[in-house]
Amino acid sequence: MPLSIRWRYKLDRLRGQLEGMFRSDPKQMRPRLCPACGTLVGATATKCHQCGASMTFSFAAASKSLGRWMPQTSPATYALLTICCVMYGLSIIITMKLQGFSAPQGGLMSFGGIATQVNYRLGASVPLPYNIGQPWRLITAIFLHGGLLHIGFNMFVLMDIGPTVEEMYGSARYLFLYITTGIAGYLVSSSMGHLSVGASGSLLGLMGVLLAATTGKRSLEAQAMRARLIRWLVYIAVFGLMRSGTDNAAHLGGLAAGYLLGHVMADRQPADFDERKRANLLGWVAGTAVFVSFGLMVLNYLQNAPNSSWYRPAAYGLQFATQFGSILFHFLVAR
Repeated sequence: MPLSIRWRYKLDRLRGQLEGMFRSDPKQMRPRLCPACGTLVGATATKCHQCGASMTFSFAAASKSLGRWMPQTSPATYALLTICCVMYGLSIIITMKLQGFSAPQGGLMSFGGIATQVNYRLGASVPLPYNIGQPWRLITAIFLHGGLLHIGFNMFVLMDIGPTVEEMYGSARYLFLYITTGIAGYLVSSSMGHLSVGASGSLLGLMGVLLAATTGKRSLEAQAMRARLIRWLVYIAVFGLMRSGTDNAAHLGGLAAGYLLGHVMADRQPADFDERKRANLLGWVAGTAVFVSFGLMVLNYLQNAPNSSWYRPAAYGLQFATQFGSILFHFLVAR
């Protein structure tokens, strides 16, 4: 008795599934795009025939692999925002373990305040002689903040101007500018004997970059951006003069460094393979410096952690975060 069409279809599908379990068909290989120059290359090629870049082990290939895990728009800005928020969350947890939860003593500005010794142990910038011995503090201090309003204001400014700079210069050079101007700000601050934290030096650096990029340009867009930047600088200057404890030295150092770098770098995306290669190199240098700095901070934290119950969870958390970050870093680069 012949089977119906419906049952023949079911049997054929079941037979195909069983055959697939015991037989592996070779995957169809497709041509790929070079991560550096975008040229179409063969499916099995290890190097691009156009620019010579490695398809797997190169700054461009690693950046492309990392980009799959990041937002499509302003990835570096969102990464910086995330690191700052995570470090503030860790800082407030350690502070509450140390001091307990209490109402702010200094009014609204001290709400959600971080204990000075906590920021110091997590990598605050200190006076210059000590920063020379622990230079990683010049980077880790960029991602630490003193209170809720401090981080709230800084992250608001970051999301306001960060995507503009990142779109203009590209994510790699933007990250380099952010970290370099932050370091410059803390070099000036620490030379004056300040203990300081915050992303303000880097943010003023980004403003300096945009000021340099809009200098001499008469387009309406450039003039509008320059007017907005000047308003921001006026607000920050007035706030810094009115409120004691503001690190104006870091602001000035970051602003000057950003203005200088803005005149050195072309205010556009990398135009060819050589420029993209240099941009990727700058971005990976900055990213590696951040990674190494946090690793040294964790080692210093663990070596000098008091033998008390409230320090142990934070120490284990930092150790786990560093190990996980190391594994993720090597996985992304290897891909």
